[in-house]
Amino acid sequence: MTLWYEGPLAAFDTETTGVDVEVDRIVSAALVVQDAPGGRIRATRWLVNPGVPVPPAATEVHGLTDDHLQRNGRWPSPVMEEIARQLAEQSAAGRPLVVMNAPFDLTLLDRELRRHRASSLSRYLQNVPLCVLDPRVLDKHLDRYRKGRRTLTDLCAHYEVALEGAHDAAADATAALEVVRAVGRRFAARLERLSPAELHTLQAVWHAAQARGLQAWFARNGSEEAVDPAWPLRPALPAAA
Repeated sequence: MTLWYEGPLAAFDTETTGVDVEVDRIVSAALVVQDAPGGRIRATRWLVNPGVPVPPAATEVHGLTDDHLQRNGRWPSPVMEEIARQLAEQSAAGRPLVVMNAPFDLTLLDRELRRHRASSLSRYLQNVPLCVLDPRVLDKHLDRYRKGRRTLTDLCAHYEVALEGAHDAAADATAALEVVRAVGRRFAARLERLSPAELHTLQAVWHAAQARGLQAWFARNGSEEAVDPAWPLRPALPAAA
C-alpha cells in the first residue's frame, strides 16, 4: 500500500496585503497537485485585484504592486468562488491538502468568501471536509526541541527542499508539498501507521498545545499578544451589534 507521503497531494498558498486575516486581502493564490514524488506539478494560479491599496511592505515581500494588480488582476468574487470549489474538488478526489500555517491561508480565504460571496469556506466543504497537512505543525510536533525559526524558508533548508522564487504562491505551495513528503520520510516510524484523516485530527490537538506554549512564552516576556489555538480554520468573529 502506498504511504500517504508518497501518494497524491495537493497544496495551497496565498500572497496577501498583510498578516491580519480579518482585514487583509488575497492578491494571488495557487493550487498545485502532484500524484507522486518527482511527478509533474499541475498548478492553477490566480491573480486578484483586491480593491484596496497594497501596502509597500507587502509589495516588498511578494513584488505585486497596485498598478500590476489593477491591470492584470481579476475581481475577488469569482476568484474566491473558483478557489473554494477547487479545494472541495481536491477533497472529493481524496487528496490531502498541504497548507503551510493553515490557519492563516484558510481563514483568510474564508473571510474573503464572506466578504465577496456572502458565504463561507465551510459551506463549500460541507460534504467533503478538507484533510489538511500543515508542515509547520507537523515539524514543530515531531522535532519539538530543535531550536530556530520554522518559516517555510527555514523548513526547506532543514529538509533540503529547493525553494525557487519564494513568496510566489505556486513556488511556496510546491515547496510546502515537498517539505511534507520529506517530513513523512524522516519520521516514517511515527507517521506511516497514521492516515491523513487521523493526522488531521491530531494536528488540531498539536497546534492547540503549541499555541498554549507560545502564549505562555509571551506572558513570561511581558507581551499581551494573543495566540489563537484553532486549526486549520479560525472561527468567524461575532458580528458587531
